Amino acid sequence: MKKLFLLLLALGLTSITFAQTEEELKAQKAEKQAQIDALQAEANDIQAQIDALPGWETGAFGTIGANISGYNNWYSRGAVNNSAGNIGITFNGFANLDREKDFWNNAVNINVGWVKNDNKDIDTDSDSFDASNDVFNITSLYGRKLSDKFAISALAEYRSTIIDNFNDPGYLDVGVGATWFPIDNMVVSINPLNYNFVFSNDDSVFESSMGAKILVDYTKQILGGVNFKSNFSTFQSYKSSDFSNWTWVNSVGYTLWKGIGLGFEFGLRQNKQEALSYALSQVDMMSPPPTLPDFDNVDNDLQTYWLFGLNYSF
Repeated sequence: MKKLFLLLLALGLTSITFAQTEEELKAQKAEKQAQIDALQAEANDIQAQIDALPGWETGAFGTIGANISGYNNWYSRGAVNNSAGNIGITFNGFANLDREKDFWNNAVNINVGWVKNDNKDIDTDSDSFDASNDVFNITSLYGRKLSDKFAISALAEYRSTIIDNFNDPGYLDVGVGATWFPIDNMVVSINPLNYNFVFSNDDSVFESSMGAKILVDYTKQILGGVNFKSNFSTFQSYKSSDFSNWTWVNSVGYTLWKGIGLGFEFGLRQNKQEALSYALSQVDMMSPPPTLPDFDNVDNDLQTYWLFGLNYSF
């Protein structure tokens, strides 16, 4: 009986000791976790101060979309022997310098694509990849700050193509004005003194002129692997509305794994000079030849392009 009593007493003491030890360990863990949380908060605050220091901020992301197909003796389609393909690539990059008294923002947008649709039973179509999308845009904006929200600034922007007809046409805007920062990551540049240089072999359609330039850019890298960029650029000619133009490009990329994800880009443009140049190039193909188009009767249709495919963030 005595032995049984001593055994029960030992078990009871062991349980009490274990319970006390578990409670002590939990208390120590809570104390250490509180210390870790405090240190993490300090580290986050230090990182925020580092991010706020003047210096260059750079980033880039791009999208690749591609599909290739081939048909041999596929009787259910019109062209039974046919090969087709579509390849598109976009690239968006920026390098921004933000200092106490000035800033310098630089951005580039490239969208190129090739398409192939070869009917092997005829010789009149192309059997190679021909250019489809072809967009090249580079912008540089420098400003001296008057406050956190406003600055006097100078803007330079160049737009053209890089696969077909490089710099024919090409547009170079150079102007001075003011820049407004309404929210984080958004820049609004208004330049009432701007000259739009137009480079082209067709002097009868394309003409340089003085006008107002407005540029709105929003670039954001969001936690969770989302990159977003929206850029609107317009030139309003003082000489004639026929020489005015605007372009709006939106790009988004979502990272799924190790920088790889999905991307989408959508662009809009209206440019009456380009519309007239294209209309004149089609006249020789028409029979009988119609009345020559001019700025008064040409259809200035909305230009659009889009690309969806794999995305890679740098």
